[in-house]
Amino acid sequence: MKRRSFFKKSSSALLGIGLATNYSCDNTNKKSAENPFKTCVTLDRQDVFFYAQAIKDAIKIVHIADTHLFKDDERGIPYQEFSSRMAKAYNQTRHFITRENTNPEEAFEETLAFAKEVNADLITLIGDIFSFPSEAAIEWVLLKLKETGIPYIYIAGNHDWHYEGMKGSLESLRDTWIEKRLLPLYQGNNPLMAAYDIKGIRFLAIDNSTYQINEKQLAFFEEQVASGMPLVLLVHIPMYAPGKHVSFGCGNPNWGAFTDRNFELERRPKWPESGHSQTTLNFHRKVFDAPNLLGIFTGHIHRNSIEIIKGKPQIVTDDNASGGYLEINFIPIAETDKRLII
Repeated sequence: MKRRSFFKKSSSALLGIGLATNYSCDNTNKKSAENPFKTCVTLDRQDVFFYAQAIKDAIKIVHIADTHLFKDDERGIPYQEFSSRMAKAYNQTRHFITRENTNPEEAFEETLAFAKEVNADLITLIGDIFSFPSEAAIEWVLLKLKETGIPYIYIAGNHDWHYEGMKGSLESLRDTWIEKRLLPLYQGNNPLMAAYDIKGIRFLAIDNSTYQINEKQLAFFEEQVASGMPLVLLVHIPMYAPGKHVSFGCGNPNWGAFTDRNFELERRPKWPESGHSQTTLNFHRKVFDAPNLLGIFTGHIHRNSIEIIKGKPQIVTDDNASGGYLEINFIPIAETDKRLII
């Protein structure tokens, strides 16, 4: 039996699952030591558990990034000069646990089957699901998602909209191929920034697939922080953390032309000489200063990791092309464990 859809669109373009609970960042009427947004987080390979007082209902999420599907058909023939390298990049992979041969289609289907098996509330698709914007691959993913009956959130990665060697700025190419190919995946929501209310937690999908954040996205994030709701941030490119490679490139002070080693290989414009915009740097600061942010989930680097800045955990998933995913569980904290976070 197909699962009923938990998503219901509203005039504010938010999607809701279950009952939303209002929270306030003003704790003046509470004991100063209490903070409902403090979390206890555990990670065991691909299993992630978040505990907090702000979590009122259990939520199970299967988090996917970097599948790099390369399926194509005759409609892609006119674009083969732009897709040829990435069409061969992930034809065969090794499973991240078993090390047996697999491939992106098989890995994606197995992950969706797992999501159904565990009765996931939500699937998050956080970029580079496609190696290039192939109509055949996008249609296949939409069909597979529909068959699960599970709600999903999608944001683009840097490969999803990139035909290598095609002329244009990163921003203009992203806008073009979102409009021409990727738009159905957004379910009527803003492709660059959208909020989804799920059992009292607000999930923010913000597209940083150019490595940068624009002013509208920053204003959107500030509005969400001001809402006082418990927030979870979904971005494709990880936020900068000290000691990490430049691929942790959103807000990275070392990001720019000097560290761009792949622009010729990927046949795209070189990163700017001036590095990040001030808006992007401000976004990085505001993310880790947000009092009601529970955590950040991301992809891009094809390797599982966790970084903690100002008590805010950022968790990166292995690439789904090799079978990687995260099973994320948000769980109300037991009374006996509240002492751990108060």
